[in-house]
Amino acid sequence: MTPVTRQEVLGLYRKIFRIAKKWQSASGQIEETIKEKEYIESEAKTLFRKNKNVTDPKLIKQCIEECEARIEIGLHYNIPYPRPVSINLVTKSSTIPTYLSLDNKTIHLPPMGLAHKQGRTLRHQEKLRKISKPIYLKSHDEVS
Repeated sequence: MTPVTRQEVLGLYRKIFRIAKKWQSASGQIEETIKEKEYIESEAKTLFRKNKNVTDPKLIKQCIEECEARIEIGLHYNIPYPRPVSINLVTKSSTIPTYLSLDNKTIHLPPMGLAHKQGRTLRHQEKLRKISKPIYLKSHDEVS
């Protein structure tokens, strides 16, 4: 990690703890505020510790972008938790997406229950689902 990147990462870490220290929940209830502050601190500690041995510059940059995105979204919506993603999808029913549109491409993804249990098709669908996830949710499923 270059000294500049190290300073940037440490700056983000300090910024998160400053935000947690000043955090007020949207409801204004003291119990809720305390719970959200603890969540912010524990989530930061968990993710930073998990990624402390990352050496690939591209992966480090991706982690920094995710961190910045989560900070901005949390401050904007006053919600410390990752926002659930709602992608506009054409569906057969209201809950089962049939395709995602990425970069003007249509990608057909059957519901996971209908996907093959093994093989190339399943790996391909899992890869497409992974790349379609918003940047601020990339590490959420890995930690939870």
